[in-house]
Amino acid sequence: MAIAHRSETIVGTKEDAGAKILRHAGLLSGQLQQLRTRMYPPKSEKSLRPFLTSEVSKLTSIPDSTLKLMSTEGRGPVPSRLENNHRVYTLSQINELRELFAAQKPAEALRFLPRRRHGEHLQVLAIANFKGGSAKTTTCVHLCHYLALHGYRVLALDLDPQASLSALFGAQPEVDVGSNETIYAALRYDEAERRPIRDIIRKTYFDGIDLIPGNLEVMEYEHETPRILASKQDAGAIFFERLKLALQDVESDYDVVVLDTPPSLGFLTLSAIYAATSMIITVHPAMLDVASMSQFLLMMGDLISVLNETGAQLDQDFIRYLVTRHDPNDAPQSQVVAMLRHLFGTDVLLPTAIESTAVEAAGLAKRSIYELEMGQIGRETHKRAREAVDAVNEAIIRLINDSWGRT
Repeated sequence: MAIAHRSETIVGTKEDAGAKILRHAGLLSGQLQQLRTRMYPPKSEKSLRPFLTSEVSKLTSIPDSTLKLMSTEGRGPVPSRLENNHRVYTLSQINELRELFAAQKPAEALRFLPRRRHGEHLQVLAIANFKGGSAKTTTCVHLCHYLALHGYRVLALDLDPQASLSALFGAQPEVDVGSNETIYAALRYDEAERRPIRDIIRKTYFDGIDLIPGNLEVMEYEHETPRILASKQDAGAIFFERLKLALQDVESDYDVVVLDTPPSLGFLTLSAIYAATSMIITVHPAMLDVASMSQFLLMMGDLISVLNETGAQLDQDFIRYLVTRHDPNDAPQSQVVAMLRHLFGTDVLLPTAIESTAVEAAGLAKRSIYELEMGQIGRETHKRAREAVDAVNEAIIRLINDSWGRT
């Protein structure tokens, strides 16, 4: 593998820290782009694997035998054939099947197509924590994929300037996301430059998921807001209301919005908390991480008190803690999990995000566990990881359905 020119110290010249950091950033960004070009050629786009009829049956509750009969009779979407002659469907075709069966069996429509109905509010779910490394982005991408695989319409919103969620959806922040193409474009105070949120939403390769990507530009909101507050100029909506108001413009297009928040308690995170109808706080079961979460909760409590003083009211359906990167065989971790359950009771989700080499392998390939095929990793490893991730996402979907009044 060719490596970009290494950092060299110019003899007799002392390079200042700022110049060195910028140079290193340029070198690393260039190298990452070279690696990306090798993995994904310039004209290639990330794509989603097809699904076997057995998988389609599990996702849709349509019997395998019915799918085979429909294919034989030429009804519904036409599946492709693998080399071994097995039928496979794209996710788009799976959604066609859902709509077909929902129309044919209106009494069971919700079973096939679980999109929200009239009177059910848009669920805006913020994944948050003060500390990096708590698996916020991993939780976000797996939840988004799970929701879409089960027929929900999802908007993934990347509020983190590191933009890892965007990269997982194939949008490299340094290359594919230009100026005024992040959520900042819809939140900014400059009316001439502000864009409707609908203009910055992108389709993704994953049918049912749209994306608002992030990059370093989102930090502009953190810089602009204090200046606007200090100047006391009329900037329209109060800073923490702007995200919530922007999302209202696309409320009818989605069932769930998933917010990947920054690992800090800045203006963006506060905006996300105010816009959210629910929140998942991720926590790695180690004492340092729990201590960090304690500080996060204390600071968040103070900020919410400030919001309440302004007349703002937080109206969230649920707040839950999700234990992530969990090794059930690790005794100290088990003690931390037991402590959290003792303190917070059922506010800690019963399923935990198990630490898994399968999830790590998927992440290295910029994929979720749902995008990996059985043969790419060991069958049992894949099965255990998939079951653990499914259990977490099923628990979250139950909470969402409860918030909609579904039984």
